[in-house]
Amino acid sequence: MPRVLILCTHNSARSQMAEALTRDAARRAGLDLEVYSAGTEATRVKDEARTVMQEIGLSLDGHSSKTLHDVPDPQNFDYVITVCDSAAEACPVYPGRTQRRHYPFVDPSGGGLERWREVRGQLKTQLEAFVQALGEGRPVPESYEESPAVDAK
Repeated sequence: MPRVLILCTHNSARSQMAEALTRDAARRAGLDLEVYSAGTEATRVKDEARTVMQEIGLSLDGHSSKTLHDVPDPQNFDYVITVCDSAAEACPVYPGRTQRRHYPFVDPSGGGLERWREVRGQLKTQLEAFVQALGEGRPVPESYEESPAVDAK
């Protein structure tokens, strides 16, 4: 079963939403993935992230902000996806078999729920393309721009 880590700075918003979206996309595609998220620092899961995910039927209940030290077997991932530039720069070195992808998204913090919904939609599009490629045995998108259009609602 492929293991996926989604990494951001605080593991409070983008990476938390991405974790839930990736799990959901994999479940719908019938793909067995082990998905985790972590941050370079731990804080808390933001209420806005919980709200916008609940709007599309995905719960972040039980999610907590964590660092790599809190993730099982943190050096053993097939894919490490960074969703912010800071995490991409601070991302540790992984063994040769680990494929790193950088899909940067704007931090919705400090914006209204519309901004959160927009970032959620962008994450959903990108991660559904990632899961679709895995399911079809194709190379996963190298960057955000390479992802095919997928309904983001």
